[in-house]
Amino acid sequence: MIKRPKSLLTALHKSHIKLHPTDVTKARVYIAEHWQKLQRETPKDVDTLIGMPHPYLVPAYTEGNEFDFNELYYWDSYFMAQGLLHDVHKDLLVGIVQNFASLIDRFGIIPNASRTYLMGRSQAPFFTSLIYDVYEAFGLEQKWLDKMIAAAEREYHEVWLGQAKPNHRQVYEGLSRYYDINMLHDLAEAESGWDMTPRFKRRALDYLPVDLNALLYKYETDFARYYRDKGDKRTAGKWENAANHRKETMDKLMWSSTKRLYYDYDYKKHRQSTVSSLASFYPLWAGMVDDKRAKQLEKSLRKFQQKGGLSATDTYTLNQRVPNGSIPAQWAYPNGWAPLHFIVVQGLERYGFHREARDIAFRWIRTNLDWFREHGVFLEKYNVVQPLKPPVKGLYPTQVGFGWTNSIFERFCQDYLDS
Repeated sequence: MIKRPKSLLTALHKSHIKLHPTDVTKARVYIAEHWQKLQRETPKDVDTLIGMPHPYLVPAYTEGNEFDFNELYYWDSYFMAQGLLHDVHKDLLVGIVQNFASLIDRFGIIPNASRTYLMGRSQAPFFTSLIYDVYEAFGLEQKWLDKMIAAAEREYHEVWLGQAKPNHRQVYEGLSRYYDINMLHDLAEAESGWDMTPRFKRRALDYLPVDLNALLYKYETDFARYYRDKGDKRTAGKWENAANHRKETMDKLMWSSTKRLYYDYDYKKHRQSTVSSLASFYPLWAGMVDDKRAKQLEKSLRKFQQKGGLSATDTYTLNQRVPNGSIPAQWAYPNGWAPLHFIVVQGLERYGFHREARDIAFRWIRTNLDWFREHGVFLEKYNVVQPLKPPVKGLYPTQVGFGWTNSIFERFCQDYLDS
């Protein structure tokens, strides 16, 4: 039995609160200089690579590495943007949002990545969140917002609420699943971005995921906000009703009052998953819980708290790491990921858990920083249980100089060290 701390704050090692801005200077310089290696410009289609009207970022680049990225990835772009929301990167980020709109206009979907062979699925949908982040950061015109929101509404209806091929995602009580046009479980799991994970027991098509439906709740509240700001109360009310219905259904199917976490719902077997994961904190990030439930979620974080940060799943999943086969489940204990740390920290901040959010951010900064000092690079994921040891590998080799890790490290430095 693993002894759990009484709170995140008391579990904090003193070394994590002694970080000084000068401690991260070298790492931040590396990150700033690395962005140019991740920028691509592909104005026309080249073989399977889809042309984009504007430059964009790829997740990683290592010279001489056969496993290479040249395409625009959906959810990676959202997290890479988080550390770049200042004027020097304005044209790049505005262009990335417009690239997504162009993909919707051309293909009716933001694919997993800008490759013709990746058109059969999308990826965790962050489009409205990226639109508003960029719109607010750079004070863009209303006409720009109008056009981007129109594209997002098309994506929402055609892709995420689709009830037949090629987008058969809305399948049970108004909630949606991850999907792939080939109707293969593993490819649907790839759409989640958590490839691979014990969450879905290699049956991703049979599950209603917590994170996906919380993201769609966020879309609905973003659309409500948009129409409310335009003075269209009637349309805003429709979106608010859609969000409330989704919330009520998720609470009914996915919330465990005993475990005080949300769980993915197996709609074929009519039961919750047994895997506790950080996907449970997407509703906190999306603002769809009340203060009482937010407090319960904050206390439940102890299940995931490790020396180097938060593990993607709790220790119970250790014996489920390779469910029904030999594919490594890298989105699981003992690995921690930058996107999930950002989601949790932002969710805690939203509900006033400022000290707890700061503690997690500092723990993650320290893990990243220690590896950088030893190896001179950042990784796409870390072993948060033993931070100086390599993470558990997945379907592909562990990547270095990784975009979302770099960006979330920089964002946490801005939020918790610069201030």
